[in-house]
Amino acid sequence: MRSWTDSLRFAFQPVVNLTTGGVAGLEILARPETGDILAEARRDPELDRALAVLAVRTALRRETLLPLHVNVFAGTLADLGGLTTLHDAVREAGRLPWEVTIDIGPPYTHVPQSALLEAVSALRGQGFRIGADGVGDGDVPLRLLADLAPDLVKLDASLLGRPAAVRAMRTLCEELGALLAVEGVETEAQCAAALAAGAQLAQGHLFAPPARLPAADVYVPPRSPGVLARPRSGPSVREFVRPAALLPVTASAGEVRALLTGAPEISGVLLVDRAGVPVRSVHRSRFLLSMSGRYGHALYADRPAAKLGDPPRTVGIDATAWEVLDVVAVGDRDRTSDDVAVVDRGGRCVGVVRLADLVRALAESRVEEAAGLNPLTRLPGSDAITGEADRRIADGRTVTLSWLDVDHFKQVNDGAGFAAGDELIRSVGRALQRAADGGTTRVGHIGGDDFLVLADPDGLAPLAAAVLDAPWSAGGRPVTLSLATVVCSPGSVTDHREAAACLAPLKKAAKALRGASWVLGRAGGSGYEVLRGVVGGGEAGVEGALGQREGQGRRERVEPVAAGPEAGVVGAG
Repeated sequence: MRSWTDSLRFAFQPVVNLTTGGVAGLEILARPETGDILAEARRDPELDRALAVLAVRTALRRETLLPLHVNVFAGTLADLGGLTTLHDAVREAGRLPWEVTIDIGPPYTHVPQSALLEAVSALRGQGFRIGADGVGDGDVPLRLLADLAPDLVKLDASLLGRPAAVRAMRTLCEELGALLAVEGVETEAQCAAALAAGAQLAQGHLFAPPARLPAADVYVPPRSPGVLARPRSGPSVREFVRPAALLPVTASAGEVRALLTGAPEISGVLLVDRAGVPVRSVHRSRFLLSMSGRYGHALYADRPAAKLGDPPRTVGIDATAWEVLDVVAVGDRDRTSDDVAVVDRGGRCVGVVRLADLVRALAESRVEEAAGLNPLTRLPGSDAITGEADRRIADGRTVTLSWLDVDHFKQVNDGAGFAAGDELIRSVGRALQRAADGGTTRVGHIGGDDFLVLADPDGLAPLAAAVLDAPWSAGGRPVTLSLATVVCSPGSVTDHREAAACLAPLKKAAKALRGASWVLGRAGGSGYEVLRGVVGGGEAGVEGALGQREGQGRRERVEPVAAGPEAGVVGAG
């Protein structure tokens, strides 16, 4: 009798690491010649489980060493619990469960959530990793997504047209300790959007279509300048994780040699215990050199490979690229080319990072950063500041955006000369930078005498004191500065463009005051506070300043004060 498996084939689609350009795993997709077996599997949990087991066995017959992604419906897990037969199939093939990610797919409607969470817990106990599939186009509730605490979240590419939503999901992933992937990427523009929004992984026809054989090479578009804006602390190690070649710690040297000679792209092998914790690290070149020496094979082939290995170098999954470099820098110089094992919170290996990937990415980030610096002050331009503002706004943080400039700067240049004007701008830039060092304040020089500052509310007082309390001059002529600040509470603006629109009238109001001035307003509010400066004699009139306070021409010390819903964040002493 003809079985349903006779007309079923499987295809492999790469999951691509957008930073390294390498294949991070393979998703196994059922491709029946006739009928809609996936629709049947959605209704029949036993069939869905059988598909998952058959998919893994098919992949293992292809002798791929890459991590695997297997699709299972949420309803199947809720009905059947842990997939014991899948665990057995993986173990029988000599693979490790943590090399397999179970991608849980919708529908979630009418699925008993408690039963689903119990099944996910059982799968984790067996060692499998968990992915949440179809997010954004499916019906997974956000609360359930948080309760699942997946290792991977897969977004539908349709969300790339809503970058704020993708950035918000990246923030949630960081809280959950998950990676963010985008599915269905078809164009280079979508790929760039995924990168800009913070996705670390992606799938789609742009990189490689599903194929009967695992793809050896994928196409990853070159990155556009400025796409990979990274925090000061450095990019996360998650962006650089490559699949690890893993063998049990009991493996013989002959088994390691067979693995290395059969896969020239592997730079080393990690020997792990039964829990997946790295015990020894075998470097390709040193190992093969020992084996190829006189009597090497006779001496070592049947002995444990661990005797030819070294203690593994490991970093946690939450480490930054700079922390990886610190690990590499400590120890023997002849091990600088060794892979560094990346481990999860339980100490299990989730992959490796290569020094070359880190150095290349960090060098690129420095080049991109240098290209965006203002040549006069060596401060970043507006793109770096506004990009960080968008990230903080998407994170739901209260942010303040400030615009600082020199009063009557054209007259300063005309009267004191452009050299004196340039030196004044450099001095103001240095003062701002000193006030920002070591904190969350970001300072940018956007041209001429204009500076842009992004800060948390508690960073406003030292910033204002640094620039408004100092006696400025150019060519012996006294000079004053104007500062305008908009406070953006969560939900008041959607991005830096809206914040800048709120800031523009505040800048005009600050310029209308005499002396060193500071005007502060709130996004969505109807007025502003004058915290420094005297009304009258400025470049324009002041109209309708609500809650206005005059400085009477003296310098005032600015201190933060407790703020209620209608109060300003800072007050003048």
